[in-house]
Amino acid sequence: MSRVAYVNGRYVRHAEAAVHIEDRGYQFADGVYEVCEIWNGRIVDARRHLDRLERSLSELSIRMPMGRAALEMILREVVRRNLVHDGLVYIQVTRGVARRDHVFPSADTPPALVVTARSARPEVAEKAAEAGVGVISVPENRWDRVDIKTVGLLPNVLAKQKAKESGAKEAWFIDRDGFVTEGGSTNAWIVTKDNVLVTRPADHGILKGITRQVVLDMVEKKGLAFEERPFTLEEAKEAKEAFITAASTLVMPVVSLDGKPVGNGHPGEMSRDLRAGFHEMAESEPV
Repeated sequence: MSRVAYVNGRYVRHAEAAVHIEDRGYQFADGVYEVCEIWNGRIVDARRHLDRLERSLSELSIRMPMGRAALEMILREVVRRNLVHDGLVYIQVTRGVARRDHVFPSADTPPALVVTARSARPEVAEKAAEAGVGVISVPENRWDRVDIKTVGLLPNVLAKQKAKESGAKEAWFIDRDGFVTEGGSTNAWIVTKDNVLVTRPADHGILKGITRQVVLDMVEKKGLAFEERPFTLEEAKEAKEAFITAASTLVMPVVSLDGKPVGNGHPGEMSRDLRAGFHEMAESEPV
């Protein structure tokens, strides 16, 4: 079956889906996006993702392309038309199509909306989680508003490519003071030798991850020892365990950092436990 995409008011074959060459997302990376997990035929944490979408748009003075209820209907329809039982649904909103000019186009320019969905194989992700993944470190070189989930991801792309070339799954950005900010597409966590879970505060230095928030909810429910503070690369290398979080990875154990094992070089107990309980804590709605 051919995949289907929603593009500016129309459901079209994915292979034929296109936007105008003067879409400001293409010209200036002038847009934002969200990605929701589809799990067992349900959209996971849609409310929180759409809350963050609205915030990102507001920070860039882009209006919502339509009412929230209509957007939710489109998400479900794209998932249904693509027969996605487990996978991801992607939303992208840009400032729209206008003559190329750095300043904003006229206020009546409609925002552009693209929604796509694709299937994934849960068993592949589970196999990766059983083995754990590698991470490398790279210097932080992004703008200071990474709390906005924009499509301007070139530093992330370069970091992720470097990770791939190094045989790793992810790259952690390291700021000028030696602290880990976050990954190229994930939030970063460590567990100290005293079993204290640590992650950086969700200020302007990192994206306020939706999966991150679900993990924080689990931490509170379980009464785990937790500190929301920056941690250094060296502290991470000495940690008992580490993991990354995102809608596309859930809780994914990290077993090596810059080629050296983290802890005993195997997925840690806390990482495995948080991954196992994730969907019990997350919100989900039938497609």
